[in-house]
Amino acid sequence: MAFERIGIIGAMVEEIELLHRHVEVKSEQVRAGITYYEGTLHGKTVIYCKSGVGKVNAAVCTQLLIDQKVDSILFTGVAGAVDPALNIGDIVVSTTCLQHDMDCTPLGFARGQIPFQEVWEFHADERLVGLASSAAEKLFSGHHRTGKVLSGDQFIASREAVQELFEKLAGTCTEMEGAAVAQVCAMNETPFVVIRSMSDKADGSAHVNFAEFTIVAANNSFGIINEMISQM
Repeated sequence: MAFERIGIIGAMVEEIELLHRHVEVKSEQVRAGITYYEGTLHGKTVIYCKSGVGKVNAAVCTQLLIDQKVDSILFTGVAGAVDPALNIGDIVVSTTCLQHDMDCTPLGFARGQIPFQEVWEFHADERLVGLASSAAEKLFSGHHRTGKVLSGDQFIASREAVQELFEKLAGTCTEMEGAAVAQVCAMNETPFVVIRSMSDKADGSAHVNFAEFTIVAANNSFGIINEMISQM
């Protein structure tokens, strides 16, 4: 299947502003309080929006995007590094996504397992992972990797929590939306990939000017998206 109608979800307003500068916008509409912009980039139709924070916002945003007949979804933003080998500014491309705050272990389920559901770790599309990895290698050689993206409606800021996410769930990074996007995509059989820039170590040890880093991360995210779409 060719990717001709691509959905893009940005977590930061700065990402949307960069898309505005490069996409020839033909229309926009508001659904459930979310503005969706449709236009063309490198000859491809793109529909893009800002999701809002948290899994509920991300899920609603993704379903409404899929309802607009996109054939793939690219989701970008920042995350906290869980793998100790990662540094601030590194890029993670999802292989799978899992909800770390889905915890029914007292009932005999594995952590992250959605009760009475066959699948709870959602696999990104191999073609999109390949495109994202190639773009990251071209733009940020040596500063990217693939791995499991963990999501939860929690801001992780302790070394103990980070160690647990790394050792028990084999996470690479943690954020608040990716697994919700992944689950909705899986339910609709829509290919997806999550791309995250590391803003911190997720354990409170790194001190960065987040406002300044957001601008850098938005530029990095747009660069990868732009390169991916040019190769689709």
